Amino acid sequence: MAASTTLKHRDVRDQPGFGTMACICLIVLYAPILILMIWSLNSGSIVTHWEGVSLAWYGVALQNEEFHSAARNTLIISVSATFFSTVMATMAAIGMTRVKPWRGLGTSFMVINLPLMVPEIITAVATLSFFALLAGQLNLNFGIGNIIIAHTVFCIPFAYMPIRARLEDMDLTLENAAADLYATPWQAFRRVTFPLLVPGILSGMALAFIVSFDDFTITQLIAGPGQTTLPLYIWNQIRRPMTPEINAISTLLLLVSILFVSVSFLIARRRK
Repeated sequence: MAASTTLKHRDVRDQPGFGTMACICLIVLYAPILILMIWSLNSGSIVTHWEGVSLAWYGVALQNEEFHSAARNTLIISVSATFFSTVMATMAAIGMTRVKPWRGLGTSFMVINLPLMVPEIITAVATLSFFALLAGQLNLNFGIGNIIIAHTVFCIPFAYMPIRARLEDMDLTLENAAADLYATPWQAFRRVTFPLLVPGILSGMALAFIVSFDDFTITQLIAGPGQTTLPLYIWNQIRRPMTPEINAISTLLLLVSILFVSVSFLIARRRK
């Protein structure tokens, strides 16, 4: 019995070879990213030939009009998708945690999280077919709005999970006390629930933003002329003769991703 208890509580980090495998995995994952960042500082014009340290290619990237246009499209899409997906995720989370259990609750949870389980290429093809049907049968084309709608749907589960987790951590006592003091449901939400829910909403917004900001597969299939985003711009650039400018642009995107993922993590950690 004692031996069984000891085995049950054994830390996985004590397993032979765990440290070695962990180091190998970290190297495989992050060594290419580190190399990318180092070579973005190359002063030469050839990607694979090191000629010295310089920030010149960052200046070239920041003065590139195509880069500006792609960044503008990316921000419009990401900010819009983040707003709409967070609003919908908040309503869904409240409707699934602050009410009595209802028929179809489990099914609704599965549907909301479906984009996390379905391969993204399948989602992209299905979305493209949907918009093609709208354009062909109803003559409806929302332009860049097509990408915003697709990103909104795809980002909902990423915003939903932190918000739901925050709601599940919140005690109902305060909301019940507000009701006992004759607060209407809206007043209770505005003065009690929402202020306590803000950390979860901010965490969900950060995740939704970076998922939309970095998305490539869905955007590539849906984007029309003049709707190039930063991931699409990078993809187009690597099909041409490459310069360290592409490394500099990729590094900038990487830093933005790290920033928002860190913000989401810190908010979640502070909440706990």
